[in-house]
Amino acid sequence: MSNIRIFSDSTSDLPLELRQRHGIGIVPLYVVFEDQTYRDGVDLTPAQLFDKVSRQGKLPKSAAPSPADFSRAFAPYIEKGERILYISLSSELSSTYQNARIAADDFAPGSVTVFDSLNLSTAIGVQVLQAARYAEAGLEIHEIVQKLERMRPEIETEFAIDTLEYLHKGGRCSGMQNLIGSLLSIRPIIKVIDGKMTPAYKVRGKREKAIDKMLQNLLVNKDRIDGPVFVVNAAAEEDAVRLRDAILRETEVKEVLMSSAGCVISTHCGPATIGLMYAKKS
Repeated sequence: MSNIRIFSDSTSDLPLELRQRHGIGIVPLYVVFEDQTYRDGVDLTPAQLFDKVSRQGKLPKSAAPSPADFSRAFAPYIEKGERILYISLSSELSSTYQNARIAADDFAPGSVTVFDSLNLSTAIGVQVLQAARYAEAGLEIHEIVQKLERMRPEIETEFAIDTLEYLHKGGRCSGMQNLIGSLLSIRPIIKVIDGKMTPAYKVRGKREKAIDKMLQNLLVNKDRIDGPVFVVNAAAEEDAVRLRDAILRETEVKEVLMSSAGCVISTHCGPATIGLMYAKKS
């Protein structure tokens, strides 16, 4: 049996059943509403988050786990003789990666390895799940990291945002952009490139057009898809089911997994967001 424990953080948005099956540890980020702080996925659900935003009219802030948070999470496993491979939220988006590296120095060399996913949501989860499967197959940490380094640039991450309101409240678009986007029913599709969120397309009209655009992008790569496809949603489960069914119908992908965006991801994308994340063969 492997003595490698795979860890990630709450932004990886992996379903509980998968985390339990593979023994994946999770360190939660924080969501802060003025003087109240919640652990993502522990003290606050996305439904509660959206309700609070609706009632208060403003977004919370998100915060990375501290080095002490990581040390507390890792210590019980290291004390049992396990080694940890932690796969983090993109270092371009958060100090989570850096804080985990600081925490790694609290332990003996080789006890904790920190890997930068350069991604978010289930695009982290794609890497975490594969790392867990490699560990179960008996690979050593350095071998897993080498495979993840080859995999990382081949990951496709796209998500369609239904409303610009959350980007506006979060300071990611101006009031004029929000107004114009709302009047014209513009729905941006965001990609993650080099660890950063980048507007890739602007689809005008019904949200179904944005979802179909993502599906068509996936179909271009359908012969290169390597492993599972994740369909992640924020309060858009019916659309996610339809998208999953379309992928199964129009490709030979065997594993299309559903996931719900956690509170930190939902804080930035807003309700009715839907995303597609998967790795391509290199």
